[in-house]
Amino acid sequence: MATYEEANAICEFLRERISITPLVGIICGSGLGQLANRISKPVIIPYKEIPGFPHATVQGHKGNLVFGTLSGKNVMVMQGRFHAYEGYTQQQITLPVRVMRLMGCEYLFVISATGGLHPNYDVGDIMVLKDHISIPALAGISPLTGLNDER
Repeated sequence: MATYEEANAICEFLRERISITPLVGIICGSGLGQLANRISKPVIIPYKEIPGFPHATVQGHKGNLVFGTLSGKNVMVMQGRFHAYEGYTQQQITLPVRVMRLMGCEYLFVISATGGLHPNYDVGDIMVLKDHISIPALAGISPLTGLNDER
């Protein structure tokens, strides 16, 4: 389980390498990591260099944390994320979100290639999810399982 102490240790490692406090966290899914190319003064830290951080294995996920400024806001961008089908636990999958919050992020955007059945949706449309059904949770698999750590 990803504990507060593990997330905090990752934050200490990252703070030694960056000089900003990110306000916005952005998690990019498959093929969407090129958003990081628009960041001013980027500091790129590969996941594989971060102790205790999962590694991206999906093709198209670069596996980098990118810190810098985007549209005048300090950001922390994940180029690729982690999935249960890669063998990661729910706690490992959600670890980056906990790290983002501890780093100072107050806003989170999760960007993904998403499908929809509505006939009015076209390729490239932006969708805002209002709700979802967590199929893994129906089987008892949830990152919310266990004690809540208020920190």
